[in-house]
This record gives sequence, structure tokens and C-alpha cells, in this order.
Amino acid sequence: MAEKETKVVFERPHALLPVVTNYCPGCSHGIVNRLVAECLDELDVEGDAIGVAPVGCSVMAYDFFGCDMIEAAHGRAPAVATAVKRVHPDGVVFAYQGDGDLASIGMAETIHAATRGEHITVIFINNAIYGMTGGQMAPTSLPNQVTQTSPYGRDTAQAGFPIRVCELLSSLDGVAYLERVTVDSPRNVRKAKKAIKKAFKNQIDGVGYSLVEVVATCPTNWGLTPQDSFEWMRTNMLPYYPLGVYKDVVADGFVNAAEAAAARAADCPIANPAPQTEGSAQ
Repeated sequence: MAEKETKVVFERPHALLPVVTNYCPGCSHGIVNRLVAECLDELDVEGDAIGVAPVGCSVMAYDFFGCDMIEAAHGRAPAVATAVKRVHPDGVVFAYQGDGDLASIGMAETIHAATRGEHITVIFINNAIYGMTGGQMAPTSLPNQVTQTSPYGRDTAQAGFPIRVCELLSSLDGVAYLERVTVDSPRNVRKAKKAIKKAFKNQIDGVGYSLVEVVATCPTNWGLTPQDSFEWMRTNMLPYYPLGVYKDVVADGFVNAAEAAAARAADCPIANPAPQTEGSAQ
């Protein structure tokens, strides 16, 4: 009897190393790490990819991905990624950051890398809390959310309102693509992967700065089971951080972010000087 041919339908991505991670049970980081690795495999860019790890729960991402990785100081991943991309313009450079790293100590680097239109890809994990250092209030913690440093709930009169990163960055001309996703179901995992892959593809095609925000969970610091943490996320986080595409210059009919920016500044003479003809005044 002839042997049946076997077909592998599910396996570890080559770009994801066979190691044990430091993530807590039920943490969303593990899912997103896999999606990033799958995209690197499918785009065949693992050998060209250079990732920048943050300070936070994913601080040891350099041990998990098979591509080249660099560890950045707290919040400085966009600055490091900018330098790497400028030195290696043909590389596929990505920063992987949490909300404390990206939206608190690293907000200046985030804003300026975005407005410069750096050709990098940013994967942003928003779980509304500082995870690695014990569960303090983060820039993305919700109004009235109880944390280690807001035991009576976030008081917006004292601490201000949460930062909505996609909405904030959507006003910047250097940005090519922004999408907010989550990974609480197979359907949403597929959507998240599609967004991450598009963000990488934008970089490869020279479209411009792309960021994918993943609304995530932190069962340990929320004090919930993994199942209950997803339900808490759906009930509380998704109404405050709606999923969807917040900017996509290609979908708007532009080749890249620079072309879209020029169109928005079309009525500004100094931003769009008329080409000088031969014999005109210099």
C-alpha cells in the first residue's frame, strides 16, 4: 500500500525561534510575536529584517525573533529604528513597543519619527497599563481604571485623559498608514495579521511610516483570568479605542505619504514653489 503524502498545515514560523518566552499566561504579546514572524516569513524578508526591542514586557524580544535585533533604551526605539533605517535603507526595520515605552517616555521619539515620515514599521501593544514593572497607570489607562498607582481609579482631573495614539498620529503628514486591531478571536487575529503585513509591505514599497496598534490584555496586572481579561477589554477598551483604519494614503489614491502631504499643502506657495523656467529670476 502506497504511503500517504503528508502536508504541514500549521507550524512555527521560521522567524520565530523555538524558545520559551517570558510572557505571562494569556498575554497578547505571544500572539502578536507570532503574527510578526509569520509576516516576515511570508514576505521573505527575515534575512533583511532588523527589529528594535523596547523596555517593557517584550524587552527580551531579541531572544524570540530569528532576525537581527537591537535593544533600545526606554522609549528610544523609534530613534534607534530611524538610525538603522538610514544606515540600512534596504533593510526592513521595525520597532516593537508597549504603551509605556511608546506613549510615555518615548512619546517625543514617536511623534518626531512619524512626522518625519521615517520608513519604518511600528508594532504598538496597548494594554492600558505598565506590565513589566508591576501594573502602574499608563498613558493609555482608562478613566477610573484602578492600577497600582491609581488605587481609586484614574482621575482625569489630576492625571488627564488617556492618549489615543492612532487618532493623535493621524494628523501628521509623514504618516502613511495607521490601523488599530486586536487579537481576541480568530477573526480578529486574521485582521491583525493583515494589518501588520500591510505595514511591512508599505515599508518595502517606500510608502512611508506605518503603525499598527494592537489593543491587548494584561491578565496578571488586571487581576483577571485570560478569558475574563478579554471580556474586560471588549467591554471597556474597545469603546474607548475603536478598531479600524485611521489613515491609509494608498487607499486615498496617493503613491506615498510625501505625495499625500504635498496635496494637503497644495495652497501653500512656500510648500509648493512653482518650477522656475529658463531665463526666470533666480
